[in-house]
Amino acid sequence: MRRLLSRLCLLAVPLLLSFLAVPGSYGAVTAAAPTATFAKASEWGSSYEGKYTITNGSGTALSSWQVEFDLPAGTSLGTYWDALLTTSGQHATFRNREYNGTIAPGASVSFGFIITGTGTPQNCTLNGAACTGEGPGTPGAPGAPGTPTVTARTDSSLTLSWPAASGTVTGYRVYEGTALRSTVTGTTATVSGLASCSTHTYTVKAYNGEGESAASAPATGSTSGCATGPLPKHFLTGYWHNFVNAATELRLADTNAEYDLVAIAFGEATTTPGQVVFGIDPGLSSALGGYTDAQFKADVQTLHNRGKKVILSVGGERGAIQVGSSAAASAFANSVYGLMQSYGFDGVDIDLENGLNPTYMAQALRELRAKAGANLIITMAPQTIDMQSTGGSYFRLALNIKDILTVVHMQYYNSGSMLGCDQQVHGQGTINFLTALACIQLENGLRPDQVALGLPAGPGAAGGGVVAPSVVTNALNCLARGTNCGTFKPSRTYPDIRGAMTWSVNWDVTNGGGFARTVGPFLDTLP
Repeated sequence: MRRLLSRLCLLAVPLLLSFLAVPGSYGAVTAAAPTATFAKASEWGSSYEGKYTITNGSGTALSSWQVEFDLPAGTSLGTYWDALLTTSGQHATFRNREYNGTIAPGASVSFGFIITGTGTPQNCTLNGAACTGEGPGTPGAPGAPGTPTVTARTDSSLTLSWPAASGTVTGYRVYEGTALRSTVTGTTATVSGLASCSTHTYTVKAYNGEGESAASAPATGSTSGCATGPLPKHFLTGYWHNFVNAATELRLADTNAEYDLVAIAFGEATTTPGQVVFGIDPGLSSALGGYTDAQFKADVQTLHNRGKKVILSVGGERGAIQVGSSAAASAFANSVYGLMQSYGFDGVDIDLENGLNPTYMAQALRELRAKAGANLIITMAPQTIDMQSTGGSYFRLALNIKDILTVVHMQYYNSGSMLGCDQQVHGQGTINFLTALACIQLENGLRPDQVALGLPAGPGAAGGGVVAPSVVTNALNCLARGTNCGTFKPSRTYPDIRGAMTWSVNWDVTNGGGFARTVGPFLDTLP
C-alpha cells in the first residue's frame, strides 16, 4: 500500500497496448468441429468491445485460422488486437497472428475489436465453414434467436430470456455446449440443478417441424451461493498504520466499527529471505503514550469480540520481503503462521509493490493455508499496472491461488491513466476508471466475490486518484446493478462484487470519517 508517492504509469500505457490481455471470457460452444463464438465484452454509449473465441472441438490441431463476417450499414470497426485485419466495404477478414495460429484439440484463442455502432457481426465463417461448426440451419427452419441474457439466478438455477426468432417457431432449445438443457415454447427458460457459485454458457436454437435454426450468440452467467468464508458477503477493509505520518495515530481498538476487515500495515523483512516479523513501531508507541505489543494483542481480541477480522499486510511501498525460492516460501509460511498464533491475526495481505514471484508466493500461501486451515483470509493489494494483463506476476498469482484467495482490492490510485476492458484509456479519479479496470479482473478469471475497489480515504492519503465516497458507491452500484454508471457500462452485472478497501483507517479519521460512514452502510444494501 503506498503512502503518498505516485507512479508514472501513464508513460507505460503505450507499451501495454502491445501485450494487454484481451478482457472478457464468455466461453464457447463445444462442438465436433472448430467454432468461433462472438460476445460483447462491454458496451458504452453507441460503441462496444467485441470478442471472438475460436475453440478447436475437433481431434486435430489447427495450424491457422481465418474468421470472416459482415457488419450492417452504419456499423464500423475500430482498433483490434491479437489478429490481422483486412476489410472490403462492410466485410471483415481476421487472420491469426504469428503467435496464436496453432490451436490444439480442445484449446481456444481469442481476438477482439472495437465497434462503433450497435450492429453485430453477421454471416460469420471460420476457415470457410460456419462459425457455429454446423450448417446455417435446416431449410424451412426458423431464423436464429436473438442474443440471450441472464435475467435471474439462484444458488442452483439461471433464467435466460432472448428476442424471438424469425419465421414459424414451434419452440426453443437451450444448449450448454452440445448438451440440451431445456426446451420451452416461449422466449424464457430456467435451467435448474446447477451447482452453487458455478459459471455456465448457453446458446438457444429455435425449431419447428422442418428442423432447427442456427444457434444464437452465447450468454454466460454464474449462480449465486459463492462461499464467503469468515467475512460478510460484502465487506469494507481498512489499513491501520503501524507507523507515524501526517495522519491521525490510532490504537487498533479505536478503529471505526464500519470496518469488517482491518489490515495491519506492515509486516517487515529480515535478513532471512521470505521471513516476516512484526512489532509495534517505537515511534507509534511513543505517539500513543506507550502503546505496547501486549495492548495491541488485546485490541486484536477486542476487534474479534466485535465480529471483525484482523490480518497482517506484508510489503508496502518500502517493503523488501522477497519470496524467490522454495526455502523462502517455507520461511514466509512459517513466520506468518507464527505471527498469527502470537498476535491473533486471521490471515495475510500481499502488498509487495516491488515485484513478486508468483510461483514461490503461491507455494508460500498454500503452505500457510495448510497450517492455518480453511478460514485463512488471503487478500492482495496490487497496483493498477499489476492487473492490466493476466500475464503479469500479480494477476498470475491471483489466478494460481483462486481456490484459496479471499479478495483482490487493487489500488485504484497513485496510478495515472490506465487501459480499461473497453480498450480505452481512463484517467484516475473517475467512475469509468473504477468500473472499466475492475472489468478486466471480472472478465479474466476472478470471481466477482474476489474483486473489491481500493481507494484513498481522502486528501493526503494518496498523491492521485482521490474520489468522494459517493463515487465509490456509484461504481459499486454500476458493477452490481448496472445503475449509476459513467459513460462506460459493463455488458453484464456482478451482484457478488465483494466491496471496498481504503487506505487508510487513519486517513479516514483525519478526513472526518466520511469513507467508512458512507461506504460501510452502503455495502449492506448490495444484492
